[in-house]
Amino acid sequence: MNARILAAVTAPVLWNNWLLPRLALDRRGRTVANTAAATGYALAFDGCPNWLSGRGLRYGVGCAGVVAAGYAAALLIPPVRRALGDTSDRAPDVGTAEWVAVHIPLGTVYTEELIFRGTLEPLLDREFGRTVGSVAGASAFGLWHVHPARAAGDNVWVTVGLTGISGLIFGTLYRHTGSAAAPALLHWAVNAGGAVLSRRGRGRGSQTAVVSAR
Repeated sequence: MNARILAAVTAPVLWNNWLLPRLALDRRGRTVANTAAATGYALAFDGCPNWLSGRGLRYGVGCAGVVAAGYAAALLIPPVRRALGDTSDRAPDVGTAEWVAVHIPLGTVYTEELIFRGTLEPLLDREFGRTVGSVAGASAFGLWHVHPARAAGDNVWVTVGLTGISGLIFGTLYRHTGSAAAPALLHWAVNAGGAVLSRRGRGRGSQTAVVSAR
């Protein structure tokens, strides 16, 4: 592995697990820092996200619609709604609209899709072929989440494994469409839907408790 490839693989992992936490930024500061870091990374390593691809946008909207329908159905099932409500204490200390419209699309989706699907995985594909590139890119994406898992008190290796699997899905969608727009829209739908429903589920759960107490 040449030095450029090694730097491209290790830089995101070090950024999210070592440097960014040491900056001790608040939510808004992390969003700005992540957005700037992802843009700089793509420029340094010749990123090719192809955001405006019609094929990518069509597939992305379709996938996002399926996710939205799944969340809507889940909200109608009381045990699932209560489970979603139990995760709302992990929400950042910003309003739901700001979280869904700013921090998730920029601080998470733009950052991660530009770095991994738009830049790193095409680089790995060219160097090693699609199979190795897909596995290596998804593995790096999983390792990106080590510090966030620790900060949330989650099992690190379970988190790395699950996010690695999601990275394989996002990467497959990128390769199929030739555009980071498709995995970005799916990624946003999964995260934003979970964010909205966690707070909504918590609210409904609280209302149910009040009614039961009466």
